Amino acid sequence: MSSSYDGLWGIGELAERAGVSVKTVRFYSDGGLLPEASRSAGGHRRYGPDSLERLRMIRSLRALDLPVPAVRRILDEEETAGRPGGALEDALAGQLRTLGNQLAALRWREAALRAVQECPAAERASRLRLIGAVTAPPTTAPLARFWRGWLPPRMPARSVTAFLEAAVPQPPEDPEPVHVLAFARLCALVSRPCDAQERSRTQPHTHKAAGARASAVLYAGLAEAYDLAAAEMRQARGPRPGEALEAFVDAYARTRGTADTPGFRRVLARRLAADPRIDRYWELTAELVSPPAGRPEPTPGSAHDWLLAALRDQVGAVPSA
Repeated sequence: MSSSYDGLWGIGELAERAGVSVKTVRFYSDGGLLPEASRSAGGHRRYGPDSLERLRMIRSLRALDLPVPAVRRILDEEETAGRPGGALEDALAGQLRTLGNQLAALRWREAALRAVQECPAAERASRLRLIGAVTAPPTTAPLARFWRGWLPPRMPARSVTAFLEAAVPQPPEDPEPVHVLAFARLCALVSRPCDAQERSRTQPHTHKAAGARASAVLYAGLAEAYDLAAAEMRQARGPRPGEALEAFVDAYARTRGTADTPGFRRVLARRLAADPRIDRYWELTAELVSPPAGRPEPTPGSAHDWLLAALRDQVGAVPSA
């Protein structure tokens, strides 16, 4: 109940009832979040009893670190609809995303600090430079740029996106020092200055010959084959004929518009064995996506090696060029 004759409270009484300072009430009033009911003859602010609940709601929302504009939208919606709705949902979701990013950055920084702390003193300067080049939380943009420059030009956007999802590893949510090092080394690897000719030399000849549209078909088929091979590898099965190898060869045969014959398989094995390789990229990717002390997680690179070994075993050893 109000202690005044007109049922309204002064700013001090409202502040006392809400357990906040007069300065806080004045701040929210001046910002339009807490409208005053009237002014006294002396020009003092007067508030109705409903202002107490509104002030408590403001304090609760601000305690969640919601920004003032979001609080304003929530209060306006509550006043119109009688209860919080979409504005509150949006604000909470946005705040959760922000906190998620902050937590990810903290976890990454902790692992980075441990990576520097645990290395020999003589290596700390170089390791600091390596890790310091990576943002926290880390971004995979450098890896995506590398592969976009590596892929045939004018490939359909959907095919490029699907390829990047397979080729660009995501750092773990709770990284260990080994993961930080692997990611930093990956970024350093793909960020080395190189001209178009050097980048062209790293692309498999069997892929370049296909062209943009045909390459999209090829990569889609290879993605299926790599998934099948990865399932075999997780079962600790060595390279062997089967569904994965059939999908692998079929991807190349369909792209080239040729029949899958023993002769084609021999030629394919020989050409794939002579193709340029990016082994270091896939080695670091495996370190990044695998548990520190567990079995290495298959990558497109290791799945390709598994499939090529199965093909070579099937057609007979093919000497590398």
